[in-house]
Amino acid sequence: MGVLFGTDGVRGVANRELTPELAFRLGRAGAEVLSREIKRPSIIIGKDTRISSDMLEAALTAGICSVGADVFQVGVLPTPGVAYLTRAMEAAAGVVISASHNPVADNGIKFFGGNGYKLDDAVEEEIEGRVLAEKDESPRASGAEVGRVYDVPGASDRYIEFLKSTVNIDLEGMTIVVDGANGAAYDVAPRLLQQMGARVIPIHCLPNGININAHCGSTYPDSLREAVLEYRADLGLAHDGDADRVIAMDSEGNLVDGDHIMVICGLHLKRQERLPLSTIVVTVMSNLGLHLALKQEGVKILETRVGDRYVLEEMIQAGAKLGGEQSGHIIFLEHNTTGDGVLTALQLLAAVRESGRPLSELARQMTRLPQILVNVKVKDKNALDDCEPVQKSIRRAADLLGDSGRLLVRPSGTEPLVRVMAEGSEERTLRQVIDEVVRAVEKHL
Repeated sequence: MGVLFGTDGVRGVANRELTPELAFRLGRAGAEVLSREIKRPSIIIGKDTRISSDMLEAALTAGICSVGADVFQVGVLPTPGVAYLTRAMEAAAGVVISASHNPVADNGIKFFGGNGYKLDDAVEEEIEGRVLAEKDESPRASGAEVGRVYDVPGASDRYIEFLKSTVNIDLEGMTIVVDGANGAAYDVAPRLLQQMGARVIPIHCLPNGININAHCGSTYPDSLREAVLEYRADLGLAHDGDADRVIAMDSEGNLVDGDHIMVICGLHLKRQERLPLSTIVVTVMSNLGLHLALKQEGVKILETRVGDRYVLEEMIQAGAKLGGEQSGHIIFLEHNTTGDGVLTALQLLAAVRESGRPLSELARQMTRLPQILVNVKVKDKNALDDCEPVQKSIRRAADLLGDSGRLLVRPSGTEPLVRVMAEGSEERTLRQVIDEVVRAVEKHL
């Protein structure tokens, strides 16, 4: 990856690292690269609920219009909703302003091509090269050629209708808690489920610009568990800030993460002969319990490094239609071109309704092996591979685990963190392994 683009677009502290000036240049460069040879191109912009999103939207819009492209603003909408509308409205590109599950001070800008897919490395590098060049060589439209800005009324309604078309169920009689993370799904997710007949208990669905992901959403499931038990709900669903992921909670208060969801949906689709090639793509972070559950039912597993872009690449190459991450970032390629938390929630609900079994029972198809993950904040995550003391501790830890488990140490793709994960049958050994590696990372990085 380059200087600006990480594994999921350009991210940084809003107005310090990700400034309006940078957003303006990204708008100019992105619009030119993604709309070449298109007369009067249109580009869709969506955003999450962060206080900085309006500021960055204004700068990005100005940059896009300055090269002669029109901007269609869809307002607050989940990232996958922007990907869908980019395709449905035949736009030249789509842009999302969001830092997903990151704290409110951060923000990000990511692009979709006209086909609704995230950009490949070569295209991102070309955009980055133009942004960082000493001389701005992108065209400057004038007169009637300057781009215009349009609002898109009913954008969220259009996305909801698309989501409904992916299943053939009703939710009458179900009580569902929805945690919107005070983010992009705060309106769409509860409204969709209500329209399908469910009794919805919304929590963290009152964004004020600064409470996005604040001890809520898919990375903080405690309040979801409390609400599910308090309201005796059938299940709960929690999204992250831009709603490209979801985790669930069963009626007993047990967490149902992305691995469980892939097992539940994958086996349900296989039994209906709707899982192409009987194949699911996962990352190296997926629990060993997922591997055991799927292999037992004859499902082939393809494994990639962490990041939904790598999952998607492998899915396309292999012809698979289901893949994702333990975090709840799951791609149903039959329906959408990127991870879609609200769509995934619907597919999970379809498995519950069509099987006639509660989520708690379906989740027991997978037995989760002990897994410990520690995130260590570091000054330079890219120094991990060349730091011999840390690598030495990793080798010692791996030897201690032996064949009974596995160790994964990697830099985060979006934050200044090193993630240390150990997995195996004995939790005591896992903690010993984790402690040794974490101490080395803290000391040397």
